[in-house]
Amino acid sequence: MMSIISIAIGGAAGSLCRYGMSNGIYLLLGRSFPYGTLAVNILGSFIMGSVYILMIERANISEELRAGITIGLLGAFTTFSTFSIETINLIESGEILKAGLNILFSVTLCIAGCWLGMNLSRQIY
Repeated sequence: MMSIISIAIGGAAGSLCRYGMSNGIYLLLGRSFPYGTLAVNILGSFIMGSVYILMIERANISEELRAGITIGLLGAFTTFSTFSIETINLIESGEILKAGLNILFSVTLCIAGCWLGMNLSRQIY
């Protein structure tokens, strides 16, 4: 039961963080490309890599807290469904190049962010 509560609290916080960051990025860069979702997913992947190392390899963190952070907070912060709908919208509006770039950047930069987070955490901790 504590894991469910932890996930719910983390999910609420993560979704609010995503909303705030995405809107901030869109205010700065505009909405001609899904910059907000891309930035959120890259940062979330980096944090996931770091947190994974810290919680799994370096510290003995409770299962409830791990679930709250990874499933709740980061699961709600990053969003594959938004990435998917934004990519489909680009395709349907004839922006094939932008859709392809969104796919390329999202996949490569998010994996790179996760890898970087893991490796930096291994060196620091």
